[in-house]
Amino acid sequence: MQKSIFTKYFSLCATLVFVSITILGTVFLIFASQFFKTDKYRLLESNVKRAAEIIEDYERRGFTLGGDLELGYFKNSLRALSEAIDASVFVTDSTGASLFCTEAPPCFHMEQPVPADIISALAERDSYSELGTLGGFYGDRYYTVAVPVKLGSQDIGYVFASSHASSQQQSFLDEMLKLFLVSAVVVLAVTFVAVYFISLQMVRPLRQMSEAAQKFGRGELDTRLEVTGYDEIGQLAMALNNMAQSLSTLEVTRRSFVANVSHELRTPMTSIAGFVDGILDGTIPPEKQPYYLRIVSDEVKRLSRLVRTMLNLSRLEAGEMQVNRANINIVDIICQTVFSFEQPIEKKRLEIRGLDRGKVMVDADPDLMHQVIYNLTENAVKFANEGGYLAFDFAVAGSRTRISVKNSGSGLSKEEIPKVFDRFYKTDRSRGLDKNGVGLGLYIVRSIVALHGGEIAVRSVEGEYTEFLFTVPSGGEHKTGNFKKN
Repeated sequence: MQKSIFTKYFSLCATLVFVSITILGTVFLIFASQFFKTDKYRLLESNVKRAAEIIEDYERRGFTLGGDLELGYFKNSLRALSEAIDASVFVTDSTGASLFCTEAPPCFHMEQPVPADIISALAERDSYSELGTLGGFYGDRYYTVAVPVKLGSQDIGYVFASSHASSQQQSFLDEMLKLFLVSAVVVLAVTFVAVYFISLQMVRPLRQMSEAAQKFGRGELDTRLEVTGYDEIGQLAMALNNMAQSLSTLEVTRRSFVANVSHELRTPMTSIAGFVDGILDGTIPPEKQPYYLRIVSDEVKRLSRLVRTMLNLSRLEAGEMQVNRANINIVDIICQTVFSFEQPIEKKRLEIRGLDRGKVMVDADPDLMHQVIYNLTENAVKFANEGGYLAFDFAVAGSRTRISVKNSGSGLSKEEIPKVFDRFYKTDRSRGLDKNGVGLGLYIVRSIVALHGGEIAVRSVEGEYTEFLFTVPSGGEHKTGNFKKN
């Protein structure tokens, strides 16, 4: 079964906490054991030194180490010391033979001497400590500390203090372990509860995002996520909200695009079907058939233009439009375009301005620039008023050249200006004047200008003029090059 993020995160955190507690407990017990060992040595050492001082004091008073150790007041002092540190204290002579033991008779310390190698080591270092059997002297492990008893500079005997290691250390470690386990259980319980709720809190936004993504997949693009912070989760929520907004806008655009294309295709196809059916069934008399066939031809050409425009638009939006840059004179292209509109210009008696100047070189694709100039000039001629003007202007600023196409006329309203570059957008006035257009010309113009790295804008005053301004890279020395928009 696939684990959820919550299960994985909670299991990982719980495992890490448990392992950390285990490692901490192990280290704690190791240090506790080392502390017990060090403290035990320190306790035994300080007390055997005290015992040695007591014996040395008795020696200085005239008592002998070999004969007077059984005196009551001496035995009582050493046995009190032995009980205070919970250890056996015994005294040997300089050869290691036991002279006195604080344990009740029979004391096994009196039955065998301390190994000679330990006595030698004690004589060399003036002290001895170990955790072991004292060279086989004991049958089990003991903490043992010994110091010499001196008379002047001579060692006349040795004082040993031994404490059984296993029972005392185990008892101490058991108490430490109990204390640690109780603390660990409390810490683990609190930690697991905290991790559970923290994991739940962290996973909840992800679950909400998952549900929102599923809704997006079903087309419910009005769903929005609540952004409660600016961390990675909050940024992801904002990104999903932005994506949903973009998808919603794209969906509206797509529907509008399909509706507009359907409308633009349906109108000429309906006309063509109606006129052809009228010719075939005899509704249209033979003498009027050439007239209606010309209408059919115009509608077919309109469909052809629409399909060609749609293909160009598809290539532009897919980044597949090939740009073949060249150093060209934009004034020549404008002049050629204006000549192609000679008849409508003369019909409207338009004045042409701004073409009486020298070369203006730009670095651009000649065919694509011709399409830009053609679309802008066609619009300018189409919407210019009778007896008005058509003006062109050029301005070079460093590496950019600005070109302006302006016409007198009714202009655009403030509401229309932001929409003129939208796909299939046609103003109410253009629907009456432009029977053949499909509302894609200015959108393609903007795409081509952007493909050249330029910008385009529109300025208009209602009842006076409309002006389109766009920029392209300036030309200089002849330079050519191909690049493909990614």
